[in-house]
Amino acid sequence: MSSFLRKKLDKIPKTSKIENKCPVFFIINWTNFIYLHKISVVKVSDYIKNKIERLPKSYVFTYDDFVTEVNKKEAVIKCLNRLAASGKISKVAKGKFYKPENTVFGKLEPSQYQLVKDLLESDNKITGYLTTYSIFNSLGLTTQVSNTIQIAKNEVRPTFKRERYTISFVKQKNTITKENIPFLQLLDSIRYIKKIPDATIVNSCQRFMELIKKYSDGEISTLVRLALKYPPATRALLGAILDDLEKTTFSETLLKSLNSITKYTLSGAKNALVNCEKWNII
Repeated sequence: MSSFLRKKLDKIPKTSKIENKCPVFFIINWTNFIYLHKISVVKVSDYIKNKIERLPKSYVFTYDDFVTEVNKKEAVIKCLNRLAASGKISKVAKGKFYKPENTVFGKLEPSQYQLVKDLLESDNKITGYLTTYSIFNSLGLTTQVSNTIQIAKNEVRPTFKRERYTISFVKQKNTITKENIPFLQLLDSIRYIKKIPDATIVNSCQRFMELIKKYSDGEISTLVRLALKYPPATRALLGAILDDLEKTTFSETLLKSLNSITKYTLSGAKNALVNCEKWNII
């Protein structure tokens, strides 16, 4: 018998009342006791390895994913660093790891979202979202994939590096919610249309029209409401797109928000949109 169990058994009162109980009483209770103290008995390294084995491929995790359950921070840190050194897990940044997925083309990296998810949420609340360079490709605006991960937040921070990626930030004046992120991503893309790599203004405008054409009137109304906190040039281009889609009821709100004498330079837009003159786009 282990010294652990012997100490616990010694604490049981040796009264005649308990001694007359069926031995099964002790078996049931000690089984429950050992189950409830399972993590204390199991080696920390075995517990961590078992938990990592159950995680999805390329899921990024940190020390905190284990410390709250094991409550032995130093042991957790040492174990994860040993696993990273052995190649069983990979390190993406200080204190951040993932279980690599190996293919015939080599080791797959985590998605951009996984790499920066700690910058997008705080206390289970959304505080930011991937935008511009990080979503141009997924929106069908370019075939290129950038080494810059750009995040929109209400409060921005300085640019920094994480592995091979440059993490930069843009300010978002609207409240960020899960529901409005797709609209904000589209508006950000319109705002930074000149920065879309390997794309012409004509092609980008045509793609924006294809995307907005699929929106319901309710969604276009939300898009316009959010656009009112964007720069005038963004509102003008969105208004011209909506006019071409014959959504003048919504574009009128944008037109009223603009200075009638301000001009917006966007070379090539006239080749894609017929109402550029109305919106002072030159």
